[in-house]
Amino acid sequence: MCIGGVPADHAEGVLHDFEPRMPVPLVPVDSVTVTSVMDNITDVLMPDQGPARRPRPGTGGSVPVATMVDGRGPDPLRAEHGYSALITVVKAGREHRFLFDTGTSPDGVVENLRRLKVDPTSIEAIVCSHGHFDHTTGLDGLIRVLGGRVNLPVLIHPHFWRRRRLTVPGSEPVEIPTTSRRALEEAGFTVIEEQQPSFLFDGSVLITGEVPRTTGYEPGFPPQQALLDGAWEADPLVLDDQAMIVDIKDKGLMVVTGCGHSGVVNICRYARRLTQDRPIHAVIGGFHLGGPLFEPLIPRVMADLSEMTPSMLMPAHCTGWRAQHAMSRRFPEAFVPNTVGTVVSL
Repeated sequence: MCIGGVPADHAEGVLHDFEPRMPVPLVPVDSVTVTSVMDNITDVLMPDQGPARRPRPGTGGSVPVATMVDGRGPDPLRAEHGYSALITVVKAGREHRFLFDTGTSPDGVVENLRRLKVDPTSIEAIVCSHGHFDHTTGLDGLIRVLGGRVNLPVLIHPHFWRRRRLTVPGSEPVEIPTTSRRALEEAGFTVIEEQQPSFLFDGSVLITGEVPRTTGYEPGFPPQQALLDGAWEADPLVLDDQAMIVDIKDKGLMVVTGCGHSGVVNICRYARRLTQDRPIHAVIGGFHLGGPLFEPLIPRVMADLSEMTPSMLMPAHCTGWRAQHAMSRRFPEAFVPNTVGTVVSL
């Protein structure tokens, strides 16, 4: 969930930290492909750039349209205020597919998968970056498309189930829709709750679990409260916010974020901490720097990201247009704008 807010002072210092358990080191992969199944924008005129390939005009085919001369019109990729990425990992000739987040509408992601000619049954696991509905509602459509063949692991943090609301000064609190544990389990999903780091594909895909908040200036999501023991309490850190990490052979780490409520700098530093300081090669996903509460952070985030010298930055979803413009100026070679259907091969 991504909204603006009212600026507030945030004290410097560690906001949340712990010692992660890493039972095995992350194993490098030969290649990884990230397909943006859902994002906030589409643009059929966006040119290819570096490792990013854009969907061609006409992707999705056509549908009957009574107002057209020949009775047909385009069936384009959908965009919505949500995020979903299909991650395809290859190692030693073996390929595995994972879905990271599922968008904000019941059918947006499954419809885009159809238009992109991706078989949903080829997906081996689903990772939910956090519990906000703009990253989870598409589970509904996947259940209906897969029918009785669901039987998929869904990786989440234990706080994923929290009932939450937004409390913006001057407005009534607004409750955020919450995913039903019962609905997922009855559909046949295998729900895996983990606070600590966990792995997929024989140690080749790392899910961060809870991210330490060590920068001191990335505030989480201050307008958020959670219903705990029958009372609404402040829940600003969104501790269920997690990211996905892949170590690409001879290049470094690719980090995929959902909203980045943990703070994109916190996430990238934690990725290096978990992998014995492997370099950051690419960061893809939401950086959550839009709106008056987060835009003042942009210069500092850009400076801290610059110290990590990433080769590619592809911000998406809730990053915000001011942050995107700042990124394009600060990282002219690394910055790649995202659109629905963009495919990045690394």
